[in-house]
Amino acid sequence: MSHPYPPGRPGHHAPSGPPDRPRRQVRQSPAARARRLVPRPSLTIYAMVFVLLGGILFVQAYANGSFIPDYRAENITGSGQVDVPDEILGGGPIVNTTADRPQSYRLPARTIALTFDDGPDPRWTPEVMRVLDKHQVPGTFFVLGNQVVRNPEMVRTLAANGHELGVHTFTHPHLTEIPGWQRRMEYTQTQLAIAGATGIRTNLLRFPYSSRADAFVNQDWPILQQAGELGYLSVVNDLDSRDWERQGPDGMIERTTPQGYSGAITLWHDSGGDRSQTIEALERYIPMMKERGYTFTTVSGGLNLALVDAGVTGTEAGPVAASAGERRRGQVLITAVRAADGTFALFGGLFLLVGALTIGRTVLLFVLALRHARQRRRRDFAWGPPVTEPVSVIVPAYNEKEGIAAAVRSLAAGDHPGGIEVVVVDDGSTDGTADIAAGLGLPNVRVVRKPNGGKPSALNTGVALARHDLIVMVDGDTVFEPDALRRLVQPFGDPQVGAVAGNVKVGNRRGMIAKWQHIEYVIGFNLDRRLYETLRCMPTIPGAIGAFRRAALEYAGGMTDDTLAEDTDITMALGRAGWKVVYEESARAWTEAPTSFGQLWKQRYRWSYGTMQAMWKHRRSVLDKGASGRFSRRCLAFLTLFGVLLPLTAPVIDLLAIYGLIFLNRTETALAWLAMLGLQFLTAIVAFRLDKEKLGVLWVLPLQQFVYRQLMYLVLLQSVATALTGGRLGWQKLTRTGLEQPGGPGSPRPPVPVPTGTAAVRQVRR
Repeated sequence: MSHPYPPGRPGHHAPSGPPDRPRRQVRQSPAARARRLVPRPSLTIYAMVFVLLGGILFVQAYANGSFIPDYRAENITGSGQVDVPDEILGGGPIVNTTADRPQSYRLPARTIALTFDDGPDPRWTPEVMRVLDKHQVPGTFFVLGNQVVRNPEMVRTLAANGHELGVHTFTHPHLTEIPGWQRRMEYTQTQLAIAGATGIRTNLLRFPYSSRADAFVNQDWPILQQAGELGYLSVVNDLDSRDWERQGPDGMIERTTPQGYSGAITLWHDSGGDRSQTIEALERYIPMMKERGYTFTTVSGGLNLALVDAGVTGTEAGPVAASAGERRRGQVLITAVRAADGTFALFGGLFLLVGALTIGRTVLLFVLALRHARQRRRRDFAWGPPVTEPVSVIVPAYNEKEGIAAAVRSLAAGDHPGGIEVVVVDDGSTDGTADIAAGLGLPNVRVVRKPNGGKPSALNTGVALARHDLIVMVDGDTVFEPDALRRLVQPFGDPQVGAVAGNVKVGNRRGMIAKWQHIEYVIGFNLDRRLYETLRCMPTIPGAIGAFRRAALEYAGGMTDDTLAEDTDITMALGRAGWKVVYEESARAWTEAPTSFGQLWKQRYRWSYGTMQAMWKHRRSVLDKGASGRFSRRCLAFLTLFGVLLPLTAPVIDLLAIYGLIFLNRTETALAWLAMLGLQFLTAIVAFRLDKEKLGVLWVLPLQQFVYRQLMYLVLLQSVATALTGGRLGWQKLTRTGLEQPGGPGSPRPPVPVPTGTAAVRQVRR
């Protein structure tokens, strides 16, 4: 058994100065250690989450329906008035179609009703109310339901101060453009909002984009009839201030001054833009009309006076108390819309966060990864003197009968000049894996059988039995290119390098799922490793191809089963101990990627959950001093931002894209989504060029956004849920079919004959 290198031992290198953290004890826990398995992903739960989010976005979209102010609406109702009764066209601004015979009413002489549309507005409604209260006159506010639910306290104050409320629909639509059921909903939802905010209901209704009684046309008459059937009085106006023109208070006052001493319902606005001139006009208008002997009243108050003048008794208009059910439903509506608004605001913030993280990550990748590539391609670049020491390759294997033969052959046939020893540690396989490896008859291959104890236990066993001080760890389904081992260990020419990550390639690229993973390996893993090496915060040496100094492994405490990502755990430990962890892109190995969504789920679930375990395990090291603290702060910050936070929040992009396509400008939404896709394409092209991969496969990248990325969202979401609930995962064994030795489909290199007989003996003893 080998021991840590003594300083100055020929042919080996030790780090200059002692590492910054104390040694950990090597831990090997038995496989019988109790684990609470996490249930499989529940499609029902995910469906419920998506339905809930979809419902929230729908509520927000409906409640946030932006309206065109009355004065900017196009007149789309036509000009025919044959269907409208003459008593309506020639009558007053209050229309009653609740009875068999339609009626209309005017306000009595010297009576004015101030009416305000499109509110409540947080900025201007309080100003209007201040002026009215100052002069002790009431107003009638025709409110929008989607404004009431957002400002219920303001509506409550209006009612408490003696002002009247009327319905102006929920979203301010063109009523002639929507069906009857939708018009009914517009009225009902606004009525519920008023009831939830104030506890009262109103029978006053003003249509959006309406003006005077003599302007009703044929298309309006069914709407007036429906309003009467629902118990509403339809209210228009006599005089319009046209305050939306903002041509000065004098014009507003002139337009709202009745001829002679006739009564009038005047129209103003407390929303829809700057209303400072409206406030100024009201300050002058109210005292002026009082001096002329006018009385100010609400619409209902004026109607009651008109009824008395007409000799109608026993009938009184005005608000009534809402039922308990209406109040409850109204409060639920207010809560739902405000919750939807809050959620949408949160989504907006997350959208900005995702955008900032995506752009920041892309810029970092371009700058640092390209710098890394330029440094490696310099003619004078060298890690140090050529590394020719012998190498021990540890292959932990559990039920790997499909791929173990190809993996072992590729390792034994490596062209490393120092000699290669392959140690296959069979971890209690039940499918004959050990027999297959032993039956190859390769003299530089040893097969060790042990009871099942888990992958960390198998790796530690292999390290303990290895004869050499350069250790390569390989998965049992990984096939190496002939020069991969030689290239992989060359960075050990730098005495500060403690571990080396190789270049993992997807070997089975025929299926769509495998193609997506191939893209992910090139972009998401290999490109990232260039960035991490440059910043000296490499979080993971891949289990498929990684090399270690024995001294570094033993100093870090060996492999543990504290997490399901033992490769991430040991890499973080090495980084904290002050060792350099680097990426050797020219050392290529081929792995078999999952070919079904179920297998992919299992693999990525283990990866993401294990990474979170490792992050949690090393969390306190961010407070360490020296190399441990420097590494941990960089590494954990990058993993948190780009490995957890960005993937968790990235679904916001897709949700808002769907929202935009349905409820917003489709062209702008599509262009924004295409811009994000273009950024991904640019990143992919850079990554593929650096990795010397063909670009043809990138045609599947857009499809990846619709299926593969969503699956990764769900994987990470369940991993976070598992971590928060304290669950532990068992080892997720994947189904394998086996890869061919390099030179098979997708491999750029021809096969190399496996050494046998005396040639192999010389190679392992060299």
